[in-house]
Amino acid sequence: MKALVYNGPHDVSVNEVPDAKIERATDVLVKITSANICGSDLHMYEGRTDMESGRILGHENLGVVIEVGPAVDRVKVGDRVCLPFNIGCGFCANCEKGLTGYCLTVNPGSAGGAYGFAGMGPYSGGQAEYLRVPYGDFNCLVLPRDSEEKENDYVMLSDVFPTGYHATELAGVQSGDNVVIYGAGPVGLMAACAATLKGASQVMVVDTHKDRLQLAEKLGAIPIDDTEGDGVEKIMALTDGKGADCGCECVGYQCCNMHREEVPNLTMNNLVQTVKATGRIGVVGVFLPEDPGAADKLAKKGQIAFDFGQFWFKGQSMGTGQANVKAYNRKLSRLIEHDKVNPSWIVSHELPLADAPEAYANFNERKNGWTKVVLKPGK
Repeated sequence: MKALVYNGPHDVSVNEVPDAKIERATDVLVKITSANICGSDLHMYEGRTDMESGRILGHENLGVVIEVGPAVDRVKVGDRVCLPFNIGCGFCANCEKGLTGYCLTVNPGSAGGAYGFAGMGPYSGGQAEYLRVPYGDFNCLVLPRDSEEKENDYVMLSDVFPTGYHATELAGVQSGDNVVIYGAGPVGLMAACAATLKGASQVMVVDTHKDRLQLAEKLGAIPIDDTEGDGVEKIMALTDGKGADCGCECVGYQCCNMHREEVPNLTMNNLVQTVKATGRIGVVGVFLPEDPGAADKLAKKGQIAFDFGQFWFKGQSMGTGQANVKAYNRKLSRLIEHDKVNPSWIVSHELPLADAPEAYANFNERKNGWTKVVLKPGK
C-alpha cells in the first residue's frame, strides 16, 4: 500500500510499504478515505520528538471497514467508521472510567497509545491507504448513513473537534462565561466552537496569524491580535479588568512571541494573567516530558518557568492532558448528523495522499490560508 513515511526532520515521503493487515482476533482493517494532518504531526515532522524513521504518520482517520477479526461482532464490513486518535482497550481501569487517552493496556510501560505518534506505541498511522485498528469493536465509531456527504465534518471527530471540546471541559466553561482561548489554529478554533455551543457569552481568541483570527471572527469570537504583544491588555479591557472566567491553552510547547521566537511558557503565563481569580484553565496544547530540540534550557527537560506564585495567589485551578476522544465523539457526532455544527469549515485544503509532503511543508511554515489539511488516499 502507499503511505506517508517519516524519514527524518522535515523529510516525509509517500512510499510503497507492506499492507496493513489483521494481526489479532479483535482487529478491524479499514480502507482510509480521509486522514487529516494535525498540528501535533508537525512536532514530529520538525524532529522535535523521538519519532523513529520509517514510521507511518497520521492519527486523524476515517474510512470503510473491509475486514474484521474473528472476535469482532459489532463492527461490520462496509461500515463507515471514524477512529479516535487514542487507542483504548476498553477494559483497563482507565478505559472503564472513560479515560481512553490513558489506556493502560495498549502501550505497556506508559499510559496511552495512538496511531503514528512518537512515544505512544508501535501503531502505524492512517495517512495511508489502509489502517489496522486494534480492539475494533471498542475503538470504531460507526457513522450514520449520511456520513459520506459530511465526511470532512466527521473526520474531525478523530481528534481536533473532541480535543477543542475537551479544552472547554478542562476549563469548566459554562453558559454565560467569558472565555479566553490562546491559539487560533484548528484546536483553538474548535475550542471556540465548543465554547459557543455551551453558551459562552464572550469568546476571545488570541493569536498572531491574521488569517486564522479571521476564521475565529467568522465563528462569532472576538479576535485578539497579539502581534504587538499587547494581547493581555486587550483581554483585560474586554473584561473590565477582572479577567476571563476561564481559559484554554491550545498552542503548546512551541509557542512563539511576536518576534517569532519560541517562548514555551508564554501562553501559560498569559493565561494566569488573563483568567480571573478562582478561574480555571484547560490545557490541551502539547507539552512533552523532554524537548531536546528546544533552545530554552528548561524546555529541553520538559519544564517551563511557570508563574505558579500568581497562579496560587489567584486561587486558580487547571486541568491538562490529551482528549479522551471516546468520551465525546458519539455526542459530537450527533451534532454533525443533525446539522447543529459543521467542523469542516476549518478545512483549507483537500489533497490526494501523493501531495502530503508538500502539504506538510506548507502547513509547517504556517503559510497564509493553510489552516487544516485533509488527505484523501483514494484520490
